[in-house]
Amino acid sequence: MLKNLSVIAMLSLMSTASLAQGSSQIQSTVPASAVTVTDWYKQNVYDPKDNKIGEIMDVLVDESGKIASLIVGVGGFVGAGEKDVAVNFSAVKRTTKDNKVYLTMDTNKDALKNATGFKYDRNKTTWVPDNSK
Repeated sequence: MLKNLSVIAMLSLMSTASLAQGSSQIQSTVPASAVTVTDWYKQNVYDPKDNKIGEIMDVLVDESGKIASLIVGVGGFVGAGEKDVAVNFSAVKRTTKDNKVYLTMDTNKDALKNATGFKYDRNKTTWVPDNSK
């Protein structure tokens, strides 16, 4: 009986520690500077002359949880012939235009078309260089 009580006490302490640890991961507020990933994901990207140059196809997060890169789909028609390229997150500027998110890059469509292409590898669940083009 005493052995059972000590096991129960130990399990109780372990679950209390687990709950305390888990509660430190829960936030009661969000950082004021935080924005939603939907401000980038599946949004169009424009050059400085207001020409559409691509669309954000994916948002890549590094191991620390920070956004590292964006995958921009460029060219093609309704997805056919489109090329996906990786750009630094800091290269895409977020602003608003007509009360909507508006993304710009200081580049043009030709520069993106000439960049290294990537394809999504479903087996590795990551983007890899597209050597087929």
